[in-house]
Amino acid sequence: MAKAAGKLKDMDLVDQLRETYDNLMAEIGKVIIGQHHIIHEMTIALLSRGHCLIIGVPGLAKTLLISTLARVFELEFNRIQFTPDLMPADITGTEILEDDLSTGRKVSRYVKGPVFANIILADEINRTPPKTQSALLQAMQEYEVTASGVTYKLKEPFFVLATQNPIEQEGTYPLPEAQLDRFMFNLWIDYPEEDDEVQIVKYTTSAYTAEPKVVMGAEDIMSYQGLIRRVPVASNVINYAVKLVRSTRPKANHSPKFVKDWINWGAGPRASQFLILAAKTRCLLEGRPTPEIEDVRSVAKPILRHRLITNFNAEAEGVDSVAIIEKLLEKV
Repeated sequence: MAKAAGKLKDMDLVDQLRETYDNLMAEIGKVIIGQHHIIHEMTIALLSRGHCLIIGVPGLAKTLLISTLARVFELEFNRIQFTPDLMPADITGTEILEDDLSTGRKVSRYVKGPVFANIILADEINRTPPKTQSALLQAMQEYEVTASGVTYKLKEPFFVLATQNPIEQEGTYPLPEAQLDRFMFNLWIDYPEEDDEVQIVKYTTSAYTAEPKVVMGAEDIMSYQGLIRRVPVASNVINYAVKLVRSTRPKANHSPKFVKDWINWGAGPRASQFLILAAKTRCLLEGRPTPEIEDVRSVAKPILRHRLITNFNAEAEGVDSVAIIEKLLEKV
Protein backbone atom coordinates (compact mmCIF):
# COMPACT_ATOMS: atom_id res chain seq x y z
CA MET A 1 0.00 0.00 0.00
CA ALA A 2 1.33 3.43 -0.84
CA LYS A 3 2.79 5.51 2.01
CA ALA A 4 1.09 8.63 3.33
CA ALA A 5 2.14 11.04 0.65
CA GLY A 6 1.69 14.45 2.25
CA LYS A 7 5.30 14.83 3.45
CA LEU A 8 6.97 13.77 0.23
CA LYS A 9 8.19 16.19 -2.37
CA ASP A 10 6.26 16.35 -5.62
CA MET A 11 8.95 14.60 -7.67
CA ASP A 12 9.05 11.79 -5.11
CA LEU A 13 5.28 11.57 -5.47
CA VAL A 14 5.61 11.33 -9.26
CA ASP A 15 8.01 8.39 -8.93
CA GLN A 16 5.77 6.79 -6.32
CA LEU A 17 2.68 7.19 -8.50
CA ARG A 18 4.42 5.57 -11.45
CA GLU A 19 5.39 2.55 -9.34
CA THR A 20 1.93 2.36 -7.79
CA TYR A 21 0.29 2.45 -11.22
CA ASP A 22 2.39 -0.54 -12.36
CA ASN A 23 1.27 -2.44 -9.26
CA LEU A 24 -2.34 -1.41 -9.94
CA MET A 25 -2.30 -2.84 -13.46
CA ALA A 26 -0.73 -6.05 -12.20
CA GLU A 27 -3.32 -6.53 -9.44
CA ILE A 28 -6.31 -5.76 -11.68
CA GLY A 29 -4.80 -8.08 -14.29
CA LYS A 30 -5.27 -10.97 -11.84
CA VAL A 31 -9.04 -10.57 -12.29
CA ILE A 32 -9.56 -8.71 -15.58
CA ILE A 33 -7.90 -10.06 -18.71
CA GLY A 34 -7.20 -7.44 -21.38
CA GLN A 35 -9.00 -4.06 -21.51
CA HIS A 36 -5.76 -2.31 -20.52
CA HIS A 37 -6.67 0.97 -22.21
CA ILE A 38 -10.04 1.06 -20.40
CA ILE A 39 -8.34 0.52 -17.03
CA HIS A 40 -5.80 3.20 -17.95
CA GLU A 41 -8.50 5.74 -18.82
CA MET A 42 -10.55 4.92 -15.70
CA THR A 43 -7.46 5.54 -13.58
CA ILE A 44 -6.87 8.86 -15.32
CA ALA A 45 -10.46 9.92 -14.64
CA LEU A 46 -10.31 8.91 -10.97
CA LEU A 47 -7.05 10.76 -10.32
CA SER A 48 -8.35 13.80 -12.24
CA ARG A 49 -11.53 13.89 -10.10
CA GLY A 50 -13.64 13.13 -13.18
CA HIS A 51 -16.40 10.62 -13.94
CA CYS A 52 -16.88 8.09 -16.75
CA LEU A 53 -19.77 7.13 -19.02
CA ILE A 54 -19.18 3.57 -20.25
CA ILE A 55 -20.78 2.19 -23.39
CA GLY A 56 -20.68 -1.56 -23.90
CA VAL A 57 -22.85 -4.58 -24.63
CA PRO A 58 -23.79 -6.92 -21.75
CA GLY A 59 -21.33 -9.58 -20.63
CA LEU A 60 -18.08 -7.64 -20.97
CA ALA A 61 -17.34 -7.65 -17.19
CA LYS A 62 -18.04 -3.95 -16.65
CA THR A 63 -19.36 -4.55 -13.12
CA LEU A 64 -16.49 -6.90 -12.27
CA LEU A 65 -13.93 -4.37 -13.55
CA ILE A 66 -15.37 -1.54 -11.47
CA SER A 67 -15.74 -3.61 -8.30
CA THR A 68 -12.15 -4.85 -8.74
CA LEU A 69 -11.01 -1.22 -9.09
CA ALA A 70 -12.72 -0.48 -5.76
CA ARG A 71 -10.97 -3.47 -4.13
CA VAL A 72 -7.45 -2.52 -5.17
CA PHE A 73 -8.09 1.08 -4.09
CA GLU A 74 -9.72 -0.05 -0.82
CA LEU A 75 -12.76 2.13 -1.51
CA GLU A 76 -16.41 1.63 -0.64
CA PHE A 77 -18.37 0.50 -3.71
CA ASN A 78 -22.11 0.61 -4.42
CA ARG A 79 -23.96 -0.52 -7.53
CA ILE A 80 -27.27 1.16 -8.42
CA GLN A 81 -29.44 -0.59 -11.00
CA PHE A 82 -31.31 2.16 -12.84
CA THR A 83 -34.88 1.17 -13.73
CA PRO A 84 -37.91 3.15 -14.98
CA ASP A 85 -39.46 3.17 -11.48
CA LEU A 86 -36.32 4.33 -9.64
CA MET A 87 -36.90 7.53 -7.65
CA PRO A 88 -34.34 10.22 -6.68
CA ALA A 89 -34.68 9.26 -3.00
CA ASP A 90 -33.64 5.70 -3.92
CA ILE A 91 -30.25 7.19 -4.84
CA THR A 92 -29.68 10.08 -2.44
CA GLY A 93 -31.59 8.85 0.61
CA THR A 94 -34.86 9.67 2.36
CA GLU A 95 -36.36 11.06 5.55
CA ILE A 96 -38.17 8.52 7.72
CA LEU A 97 -40.38 9.01 10.78
CA GLU A 98 -39.66 6.97 13.88
CA ASP A 99 -40.61 7.02 17.55
CA ASP A 100 -38.38 8.77 20.06
CA LEU A 101 -38.59 6.44 23.06
CA SER A 102 -37.48 9.15 25.48
CA THR A 103 -40.22 11.63 24.56
CA GLY A 104 -42.81 9.47 22.85
CA ARG A 105 -42.87 11.83 19.86
CA LYS A 106 -42.32 11.18 16.19
CA VAL A 107 -38.96 12.38 14.91
CA SER A 108 -37.52 12.38 11.41
CA ARG A 109 -34.22 10.75 10.58
CA TYR A 110 -32.30 10.93 7.32
CA VAL A 111 -31.28 7.54 5.92
CA LYS A 112 -28.43 7.91 3.44
CA GLY A 113 -28.83 6.34 0.01
CA PRO A 114 -26.32 4.27 -1.99
CA VAL A 115 -24.73 7.42 -3.44
CA PHE A 116 -22.83 7.75 -0.15
CA ALA A 117 -19.89 5.62 -1.23
CA ASN A 118 -16.55 6.25 -2.92
CA ILE A 119 -17.19 4.44 -6.21
CA ILE A 120 -20.69 4.34 -7.68
CA LEU A 121 -21.70 2.10 -10.58
CA ALA A 122 -24.82 3.63 -12.15
CA ASP A 123 -25.88 0.63 -14.22
CA GLU A 124 -27.89 1.46 -17.38
CA ILE A 125 -28.40 5.08 -16.38
CA ASN A 126 -30.50 5.75 -19.49
CA ARG A 127 -33.26 3.38 -18.26
CA THR A 128 -34.50 5.85 -15.65
CA PRO A 129 -36.35 9.17 -16.20
CA PRO A 130 -34.45 12.50 -16.29
CA LYS A 131 -35.60 13.49 -12.78
CA THR A 132 -33.82 10.49 -11.28
CA GLN A 133 -30.79 10.88 -13.57
CA SER A 134 -30.37 14.48 -12.41
CA ALA A 135 -30.27 13.42 -8.74
CA LEU A 136 -27.06 11.50 -9.40
CA LEU A 137 -25.62 14.10 -11.76
CA GLN A 138 -26.11 16.84 -9.16
CA ALA A 139 -24.12 14.78 -6.67
CA MET A 140 -21.40 14.28 -9.29
CA GLN A 141 -21.03 18.01 -9.82
CA GLU A 142 -21.36 19.30 -6.27
CA TYR A 143 -20.08 16.35 -4.18
CA GLU A 144 -23.00 16.82 -1.82
CA VAL A 145 -26.66 15.93 -1.33
CA THR A 146 -29.36 18.24 0.08
CA ALA A 147 -32.40 16.79 1.86
CA SER A 148 -35.03 18.82 3.79
CA GLY A 149 -32.77 21.86 3.74
CA VAL A 150 -29.76 20.00 5.17
CA THR A 151 -26.64 19.47 3.07
CA TYR A 152 -24.66 16.25 3.44
CA LYS A 153 -21.13 15.98 2.07
CA LEU A 154 -20.28 12.90 0.04
CA LYS A 155 -17.29 10.71 0.77
CA GLU A 156 -14.08 11.52 -1.07
CA PRO A 157 -12.71 10.40 -3.37
CA PHE A 158 -16.06 10.23 -5.19
CA PHE A 159 -16.07 8.48 -8.56
CA VAL A 160 -19.13 7.71 -10.70
CA LEU A 161 -19.09 5.22 -13.56
CA ALA A 162 -22.37 5.13 -15.48
CA THR A 163 -23.07 2.45 -18.07
CA GLN A 164 -25.30 2.37 -21.13
CA ASN A 165 -26.26 -0.56 -23.33
CA PRO A 166 -25.79 0.46 -26.99
CA ILE A 167 -28.15 -2.25 -28.30
CA GLU A 168 -31.51 -1.85 -26.55
CA GLN A 169 -32.71 1.74 -26.91
CA GLU A 170 -36.47 1.14 -26.69
CA GLY A 171 -37.97 2.60 -23.52
CA THR A 172 -34.83 4.50 -22.58
CA TYR A 173 -34.22 8.13 -21.63
CA PRO A 174 -31.04 9.36 -23.35
CA LEU A 175 -28.95 11.72 -21.25
CA PRO A 176 -29.33 15.37 -22.35
CA GLU A 177 -26.21 17.04 -23.72
CA ALA A 178 -25.82 19.23 -20.63
CA GLN A 179 -25.72 16.12 -18.45
CA LEU A 180 -23.40 14.24 -20.79
CA ASP A 181 -20.98 17.14 -20.40
CA ARG A 182 -20.59 16.26 -16.70
CA PHE A 183 -18.72 13.09 -17.65
CA MET A 184 -15.01 13.51 -18.24
CA PHE A 185 -14.66 10.39 -20.41
CA ASN A 186 -16.95 8.43 -22.69
CA LEU A 187 -15.39 4.97 -22.78
CA TRP A 188 -16.34 2.30 -25.30
CA ILE A 189 -15.73 -1.26 -24.12
CA ASP A 190 -15.44 -3.62 -27.06
CA TYR A 191 -15.32 -7.41 -27.31
CA PRO A 192 -12.02 -8.92 -26.08
CA GLU A 193 -9.28 -10.08 -28.43
CA GLU A 194 -9.40 -13.79 -29.31
CA ASP A 195 -6.40 -14.72 -27.14
CA ASP A 196 -7.85 -12.77 -24.22
CA GLU A 197 -11.24 -14.45 -24.65
CA VAL A 198 -9.57 -17.87 -24.53
CA GLN A 199 -7.93 -16.92 -21.22
CA ILE A 200 -11.22 -15.51 -19.88
CA VAL A 201 -13.06 -18.75 -20.60
CA LYS A 202 -10.17 -20.82 -19.18
CA TYR A 203 -10.08 -19.01 -15.83
CA THR A 204 -13.80 -18.35 -15.33
CA THR A 205 -14.73 -22.00 -15.85
CA SER A 206 -12.14 -23.36 -13.41
CA ALA A 207 -11.77 -23.36 -9.63
CA TYR A 208 -9.28 -20.48 -9.85
CA THR A 209 -10.15 -17.50 -7.64
CA ALA A 210 -8.11 -14.33 -7.96
CA GLU A 211 -7.33 -12.27 -4.86
CA PRO A 212 -6.05 -8.83 -5.88
CA LYS A 213 -4.15 -6.88 -3.21
CA VAL A 214 -4.81 -3.32 -2.09
CA VAL A 215 -2.57 -0.88 -3.96
CA MET A 216 -3.55 2.47 -2.44
CA GLY A 217 -6.20 3.95 -0.19
CA ALA A 218 -8.45 7.00 -0.15
CA GLU A 219 -5.85 9.32 1.41
CA ASP A 220 -3.25 8.33 -1.17
CA ILE A 221 -5.69 8.96 -4.02
CA MET A 222 -6.55 12.42 -2.70
CA SER A 223 -2.83 13.21 -2.36
CA TYR A 224 -2.28 12.26 -6.00
CA GLN A 225 -5.33 14.31 -7.01
CA GLY A 226 -3.75 17.32 -5.32
CA LEU A 227 -0.42 16.59 -7.01
CA ILE A 228 -2.07 16.61 -10.44
CA ARG A 229 -3.47 20.09 -9.80
CA ARG A 230 0.06 21.30 -9.05
CA VAL A 231 1.61 19.93 -12.24
CA PRO A 232 2.92 22.81 -14.41
CA VAL A 233 1.73 22.99 -18.02
CA ALA A 234 3.47 24.88 -20.82
CA SER A 235 1.48 27.61 -22.55
CA ASN A 236 1.74 25.90 -25.95
CA VAL A 237 0.06 22.76 -24.54
CA ILE A 238 -2.83 24.77 -23.07
CA ASN A 239 -3.15 26.75 -26.30
CA TYR A 240 -3.30 23.51 -28.29
CA ALA A 241 -6.05 22.07 -26.09
CA VAL A 242 -8.12 25.26 -26.39
CA LYS A 243 -7.56 25.47 -30.15
CA LEU A 244 -8.59 21.84 -30.59
CA VAL A 245 -11.82 22.35 -28.64
CA ARG A 246 -12.66 25.64 -30.35
CA SER A 247 -12.16 23.94 -33.71
CA THR A 248 -15.15 21.69 -32.93
CA ARG A 249 -17.51 24.68 -32.98
CA PRO A 250 -19.05 25.30 -36.41
CA LYS A 251 -19.47 29.04 -35.81
CA ALA A 252 -15.81 29.59 -34.92
CA ASN A 253 -13.87 31.48 -37.59
CA HIS A 254 -10.97 29.03 -37.83
CA SER A 255 -13.00 25.79 -37.65
CA PRO A 256 -12.49 23.51 -40.71
CA LYS A 257 -15.15 23.25 -43.39
CA PHE A 258 -16.04 19.66 -42.46
CA VAL A 259 -16.88 20.85 -38.94
CA LYS A 260 -19.25 23.47 -40.35
CA ASP A 261 -20.77 20.82 -42.63
CA TRP A 262 -21.21 18.02 -40.06
CA ILE A 263 -21.57 19.54 -36.58
CA ASN A 264 -24.45 21.48 -35.03
CA TRP A 265 -22.82 22.13 -31.68
CA GLY A 266 -19.22 21.66 -30.57
CA ALA A 267 -17.55 21.14 -27.22
CA GLY A 268 -17.58 23.73 -24.43
CA PRO A 269 -14.83 25.02 -22.12
CA ARG A 270 -15.19 22.03 -19.78
CA ALA A 271 -13.68 19.89 -22.57
CA SER A 272 -10.54 22.09 -22.59
CA GLN A 273 -10.25 21.75 -18.81
CA PHE A 274 -10.62 17.97 -18.99
CA LEU A 275 -8.05 17.71 -21.80
CA ILE A 276 -5.44 19.44 -19.65
CA LEU A 277 -6.30 17.51 -16.48
CA ALA A 278 -6.19 14.18 -18.32
CA ALA A 279 -2.92 15.14 -20.04
CA LYS A 280 -1.40 15.98 -16.64
CA THR A 281 -2.48 12.65 -15.18
CA ARG A 282 -1.31 10.67 -18.20
CA CYS A 283 2.18 12.15 -18.07
CA LEU A 284 2.50 11.43 -14.34
CA LEU A 285 1.42 7.82 -14.82
CA GLU A 286 4.29 7.54 -17.30
CA GLY A 287 6.71 9.14 -14.83
CA ARG A 288 7.04 12.48 -16.63
CA PRO A 289 6.80 15.78 -14.71
CA THR A 290 4.85 17.84 -17.25
CA PRO A 291 2.48 17.05 -20.16
CA GLU A 292 3.15 17.48 -23.85
CA ILE A 293 0.83 18.07 -26.79
CA GLU A 294 0.82 14.33 -27.51
CA ASP A 295 -0.75 13.74 -24.09
CA VAL A 296 -3.62 16.03 -25.07
CA ARG A 297 -4.06 14.28 -28.40
CA SER A 298 -4.11 10.83 -26.77
CA VAL A 299 -7.13 11.67 -24.58
CA ALA A 300 -9.05 13.70 -27.17
CA LYS A 301 -11.39 10.92 -28.36
CA PRO A 302 -12.88 9.83 -25.01
CA ILE A 303 -13.24 13.47 -23.92
CA LEU A 304 -14.73 14.91 -27.11
CA ARG A 305 -16.84 12.18 -28.70
CA HIS A 306 -19.89 12.67 -26.45
CA ARG A 307 -19.64 16.46 -26.72
CA LEU A 308 -20.00 16.82 -30.49
CA ILE A 309 -23.58 16.99 -31.77
CA THR A 310 -23.62 15.99 -35.41
CA ASN A 311 -26.28 17.12 -37.90
CA PHE A 312 -28.34 15.44 -40.59
CA ASN A 313 -25.58 15.83 -43.19
CA ALA A 314 -23.18 13.79 -41.07
CA GLU A 315 -25.80 11.11 -40.47
CA ALA A 316 -26.63 10.93 -44.18
CA GLU A 317 -22.95 10.52 -45.04
CA GLY A 318 -22.35 7.95 -42.29
CA VAL A 319 -19.95 10.20 -40.37
CA ASP A 320 -19.85 9.93 -36.58
CA SER A 321 -18.18 12.07 -33.93
CA VAL A 322 -15.09 9.82 -33.73
CA ALA A 323 -14.39 10.23 -37.45
CA ILE A 324 -14.69 14.00 -37.06
CA ILE A 325 -12.27 14.00 -34.11
CA GLU A 326 -9.76 11.95 -36.11
CA LYS A 327 -9.94 14.48 -38.97
CA LEU A 328 -9.53 17.32 -36.49
CA LEU A 329 -6.42 15.74 -34.99
CA GLU A 330 -4.94 15.63 -38.50
CA LYS A 331 -5.71 19.32 -39.07
CA VAL A 332 -4.95 20.90 -35.68
